[in-house]
Amino acid sequence: MERSLSMEIVRVTEAAALASARWMGRGEKEEADHAATEAMRTVFDTIPMDGRVVIGEGERDEAPMLYIGEELGSTDHPSVDIAVDPVEGTNIVAEGSWNALAVVAIADRGKMLHAPDMYMQKIAVGPEAVGQIDINASVTENLKAVANAKGKDVEDVVAVVLNRPRHQDIIDEIRQAGARIKLIPEGDVAGAINTAFDHTGVDILFGEGGAPEGVLAAVGLKCLGGELQGRLAPKNDEQIERCHRMGITDVNKVLQMEDLVGGDDAIFAATGITDGELLKGVQFKGNAATTETLVMRAKSGTVRFIDGKHSLKKKPNLVFTDE
Repeated sequence: MERSLSMEIVRVTEAAALASARWMGRGEKEEADHAATEAMRTVFDTIPMDGRVVIGEGERDEAPMLYIGEELGSTDHPSVDIAVDPVEGTNIVAEGSWNALAVVAIADRGKMLHAPDMYMQKIAVGPEAVGQIDINASVTENLKAVANAKGKDVEDVVAVVLNRPRHQDIIDEIRQAGARIKLIPEGDVAGAINTAFDHTGVDILFGEGGAPEGVLAAVGLKCLGGELQGRLAPKNDEQIERCHRMGITDVNKVLQMEDLVGGDDAIFAATGITDGELLKGVQFKGNAATTETLVMRAKSGTVRFIDGKHSLKKKPNLVFTDE
């Protein structure tokens, strides 16, 4: 994979974040997502690659752009698979809350799981606890394993969990074990990635969230040397059949990192839309805007934080309109 693609996809996530951030706090999550998707698609057309969307905005008949199977890029090389989430946390943007991201991940063709749009059980940790977690073990056992790996007491471990009724048993067990919890309204890609950065204060992610987001998070953690384990959680026969159509024969299989994103190379980029523990959100001042982006490549292990300043006069497609 071309190393220059790292900076190219920064342009993609920056454009999506700038477009979506104009809708922050306006209560219009669909508009925020549409603006980000359009901006992302426009920039993808300029990137020298032969890209194919494997995780996107839906099937061809559900999404006008960035749909699964769509071909992106301006050349016939390199051939890569692409996973996108133009707005990871649409309700977060609509409410002006915490940790909304524009996210893109790419990997060599055929190396990224074609995750169906359904729930996935997940557990994720940063580099210090790799090899110590087990999605089949209890919450308490995993908390103790992470505490031991990081040289701290269980009472000092922080688990991040999506704040959903379906997670009440997990929340209860974390509390009974004596660990601390950070409940988040949305955004478990950010929650998983944050486990790999000490300054976020997060040690482990538990819970059931979107399967496509699980693959995106796995790419990010691959670049960071972390670990995510997942298991698909289809709710009915139609979802099971969907898995089969996408080539997943064993829906109960524990998906390890190599199942989620194989090979020795992948690139991950995320730009903050709203402020979060890891990234600052978009800030507007006059005819300029600033962004903060995290971009990482698995093959080199390089992790970069990029501050961008953008002239809105020279990017008229990002001028806000609510017509």
